[in-house]
Amino acid sequence: MKHILLVFFGGGIGSVLRYLIGKYLNNAETGIPYGTFTANILGSLLIGIILGLALKNNTITQNQLLLLASGFCGGFTTFSTFAYENHVFLKSGDFTSFAIYTIATFVLGFLAVFLGMFLVK
Repeated sequence: MKHILLVFFGGGIGSVLRYLIGKYLNNAETGIPYGTFTANILGSLLIGIILGLALKNNTITQNQLLLLASGFCGGFTTFSTFAYENHVFLKSGDFTSFAIYTIATFVLGFLAVFLGMFLVK
């Protein structure tokens, strides 16, 4: 039960923070989801740092991993919103935004994880 609560609390905090970032960064006029993009890249960097620290010297406990990686990063990042926003781009025929957003999210997300793990080496 303790593990479930750790993921629950971390996820709640991450979700609220993602909501706030989206509220202030997503552009309603252009439809460009800067907030979701920012949350996904920052979340990738954070999980790289967290897991890098865990692998480096075992300074992060299992409970901390559940709270921070599974909970916070899981709630902070969002694949479902990313997928929906791409659906909107495709439905409106904006193939350029779809391609840029998709490629940039995947490439920068992977690079952010690697950068996070590199930073804690």
